[in-house]
Amino acid sequence: MTRQQLFEQIKEKESFLCVGLDTDLKKIPAHLRAEEDPVFEFNKQIIDATHKYAIAYKPNTAFYEANGSKGWESLQKTLEYIPKDIFTIADAKRADIGNTSAMYARAFFENMDFDSVTVAPYMGSDSVMPFLGFNRKWVILLAATSNPGGLDFQDVIVGDDGEKLYERVILKSTEWGNANNIMYVVGATRPDALMGIRRMVPDHFLLIPGVGAQGGDLKSVCKYGMNKQCGLLINSSRGIIYSDSSEQFAEAAGKSARKIQMEMAEILQRL
Repeated sequence: MTRQQLFEQIKEKESFLCVGLDTDLKKIPAHLRAEEDPVFEFNKQIIDATHKYAIAYKPNTAFYEANGSKGWESLQKTLEYIPKDIFTIADAKRADIGNTSAMYARAFFENMDFDSVTVAPYMGSDSVMPFLGFNRKWVILLAATSNPGGLDFQDVIVGDDGEKLYERVILKSTEWGNANNIMYVVGATRPDALMGIRRMVPDHFLLIPGVGAQGGDLKSVCKYGMNKQCGLLINSSRGIIYSDSSEQFAEAAGKSARKIQMEMAEILQRL
């Protein structure tokens, strides 16, 4: 999917919502566990209930890998079920030496046909560049994350001018790609970082996890992170997919997604 196609989705749906499909077999409603593929059945109903309001879906691959080969089958079926005009993110956080990164890229872009994959940038350019060699595919680099341990390294001062490590990563990565093939992960609980990151990469999309269950505030994120064309993908996982644990779980998820979308529509009207 191209950048322009992503913008068109945002305008059409008046939304920049990404639904995280972090589907835990232990948390899905009990009545689904008798299904042949309960994870896929759960995802299918969530997608049916939310696709009107979402412009992206982000399965976290760990939740599928944990179920072995059957989990990979559930992931593939989920990916194929997502409407083709909706952006897909493999939240895999992969990266390794160059030839191994090339295999990861083939797995997610050629074999599974995701639109994007999250990548850990700390092994440098040769670990990231193989992911950038695919037309109309995106790399989403980890930058300033929400987890408390992210501060252990990401905020370490690495320059005489007070430059932090995550800032060095972002600036360096702009030499590898551009706003048409690189996005950045910035946690919703890091509004301090958002403003500076937006100055460094004014045109790039930012993927923002942490709104809702992790305590991030949508309005603050938009205030500091939006650009003139929106430039944000706001991810919500638990706050949507686990809105309810009864047989009405999908209806509840749809209502939660709709609520967020309505807030987003109001914000977009002010752009």
